Parts: sequence; structure tokens; C-alpha cells
Amino acid sequence: MNTKAPLICDTQLPGSTIGMVGGGQLGRMFAVAAAAMGYRVVIFTDAENSPASHVAAQTVVGDLNDEAAIDRFAEQCDVITLEFENIPATTIARCRKFAPPYPAASVLATAQDRLIEKTTFQDAGLPVTPFRKVHDSASLQTAADELGWPLIIKTARSGYDGKGQHRIESADDAKQVQWSAATEWIAEKCIHFEKEVSVIVARTPDGRSETFPIFENTHTNHILDISVAPASLPDSLSKEAHRIAGAAAEIIDVVGLLCVELFVSGESILINEVAPRPHNSGHLTIEGCETSQFEQHVRAVCNLPLGSTQQRTPIAAMANLLGDLWTPDGQAPDWIAALADPSLNLHLYGKAQAKPSRKMGHLTMTGHDRETVVRRLADARSKLPQA
Repeated sequence: MNTKAPLICDTQLPGSTIGMVGGGQLGRMFAVAAAAMGYRVVIFTDAENSPASHVAAQTVVGDLNDEAAIDRFAEQCDVITLEFENIPATTIARCRKFAPPYPAASVLATAQDRLIEKTTFQDAGLPVTPFRKVHDSASLQTAADELGWPLIIKTARSGYDGKGQHRIESADDAKQVQWSAATEWIAEKCIHFEKEVSVIVARTPDGRSETFPIFENTHTNHILDISVAPASLPDSLSKEAHRIAGAAAEIIDVVGLLCVELFVSGESILINEVAPRPHNSGHLTIEGCETSQFEQHVRAVCNLPLGSTQQRTPIAAMANLLGDLWTPDGQAPDWIAALADPSLNLHLYGKAQAKPSRKMGHLTMTGHDRETVVRRLADARSKLPQA
């Protein structure tokens, strides 16, 4: 058993062991970046043959609530981090007996609950989408009387990529909601926005921070489709987006990464949601920035100097690859056709089975002209489906 004092904010130098809770694609790309810097990564996941396990030094498979499995994982680690925020607080508390976990359980408590998250930022004076707590049709009507129709209602906990969310146009629509699916719901005013953008902030245990360029995001069926950096914004709004993101990271005292998703509406910027981890929109940083979000995550939790977040080229873009690109019988896309463009970068996540809407990989491209980069990226993806 690890007997060292675990909670001092020491710098963890290359050669140390980093624990990653979660075995998906974010853990995979983190492990690749960490290994390149000389770290050993141990994955803790509840799934066999997870994407991250293919590249990690070791994998502990077990229920995330299993104390014996938690101990087998955590006792090997010098520092612990995570790839998703919906981890039981008791798991992080037990990990803490062996090594410092970043982000802390208090950060997860905020990020796991949309009501707590929105209230925390609103009380701190940051701009958020107007919201109300609801639990049934009557309380939803009260929210509509104050905020107006339509409303976006979401389960307070869990849900991503549009899961657990409904657009409600009227009181009649509210009758279709299965309120028993969650104990708490949040109703948010439907914002008419011009752009959706995101900002990723890296922050160390001793409070140093860096922000990445602002990513401009487009979604299809509530799933991120294409991200481009930098976002096309006036300087005043860019500065405000960076200010809000930096303040949000400081308010909840995150260590590691925090992605702040924002709506741009006229001259206003509003926080939509936050995620204390690497983010899909930040994948373009692997080729697009001097330091990728994954290397920066390593640097942040290990208390190293943070890397430069400058873009390598004026424009960088990413397109998601979903399981819909695979044939029903599992035949892979035509990688040769897409890679005929020599400027294209292909990232696959090693998932065993392709499913509709499942994120299987992504493409990135960099260049000097926004329109050209996005067009070439979209063209390459369009060549992937097999005839």
C-alpha cells in the first residue's frame, strides 16, 4: 500500500504514475500524451477492452463503487485525474487516501448537477442562461410565466450529447415529459444565439492558468459536428469569453481542465454548461496548438509549467466521425479515399463496435484560410461512407 503523504501539492515529474478514471477516448488520448512525456498511466474503468486500455501501462477493471477495485487502482498512483465528471463522490474520496485527485470531489459535485452549477456561477456574478428548478407540469408552467416559451428542460444530473433534454414549446408539450425519469429537472430559457463557442482553461494546484483559443462549434442532432479555431468573434467578445472561462475555473477551484460552453447572443455571452475534463471541441489542439489539451491536462495535474496555447497555423478545424459512417454489417469507412488529402489527420478511438451517433474518431486539418480548411475537411469526411 502507498504510504506517502498524498495531499501535498508536489510536482509529479516524468516517471511518476498518473491514474485516469475512465477508459474512453478522452482517457486514451490523455494516456498517449502522458506516455510521450515519460509518465506511466493506469486506467480505472468498468469496461473490458476499453479504448484507453489499449495504450495505457495498466488497466484496473471493476465497478467504480467497488472499494477493493478502487484501492487496487489508487495505490499505484502518484496523482489521479478523470475523463468524465459523473463519478461517485465516494470513489474520489477513497482515491484521496492514496493520491491527490484532480479535479476534487467538490468540483464534481458542482459539475454533476446543472442546478448547482448554474446557481454557483449566477451567485458569483457570471452570466448564465436564465433558468428555474422544475419537477412537474405545474412548476414548468410557472417557469414559462417568468421566462416565456419555448423552454429547454434537462435532467439536473447526467445526460450529454442532448440526452435527457427536451425542447418544450407549450404547456401541451409538457404532458409528454416523463417526469419520473429524474428527481430534479432544470428549465432554461431558449436562447436565440448566433454562435456556440467553447473555451478550455487549464489550471494547476497552485492556481496558475492558461486558456486555449476560442472554439466555434456547430452541432447536428445535439452532437458536436465541427469545431473551428479561432472562433470568428469581435475582440471585445473574445476577451469576455476568456474572462468568463477563467473566472469559472477559479470560482469552482478546478485543477486540470475546464471546458466552458458559451452562447453568443448579440453583444452578450452566456454560460451554457461546463465540463471539468478534456472536451470534444478541443481535439483540434492536437495538431492545431503548440500544446494539445491532453498534454496540458498532464502538465496541470502534475503541477508542471503550463505549455503554450498558441495556434500553429491561423486556422484549425475538427470533424467528428460517428458510427453512422460504418455500414450496418460493420464495414469500416473508406479511409484511403479520405486520406488522399495529405493535409488530413485521422484519429480513431479503438472502439470495438460502431453504433449510430457513437463517437468513433475525428478528423483534423490546419491551414491559413477558414473557408478552405472547413471545406476540405467536410469533403474528406464525405468520401468515407462505403458505396
